[in-house]
Amino acid sequence: MREDSHPYIPVWSKYRPVILQLMSNTINGPQQYQLYGHEFKAFSKKDKGGYSFLMEAFNGRAVNNIKSSQMALDLLQTLQQSKTASQLLREATYEFSLDKNFVFRINRKEVAPSDN
Repeated sequence: MREDSHPYIPVWSKYRPVILQLMSNTINGPQQYQLYGHEFKAFSKKDKGGYSFLMEAFNGRAVNNIKSSQMALDLLQTLQQSKTASQLLREATYEFSLDKNFVFRINRKEVAPSDN
């Protein structure tokens, strides 16, 4: 894996324990955490599209189109490397978002029971 093609993996990996805790806590409602923008900017100064994104993920995959957000792509890859995150992503759809002020939010959407 080349660092320049996945510039945000190191910073997402640093936050992974916090993200996993937030994911677990969404059972009680949406969660949010203030990230430090300078940490992301240090890894990629050329992100002209901004740093905010919205990603819905279920079963280890993004449900919505995140191809235009390297931040979201690297977050998804970081989550895929975690057994805990993979398990949580099998149980429900999670919505991850980051706003322009680097407030990171996670919301859990229950999976509708199947009629099997």
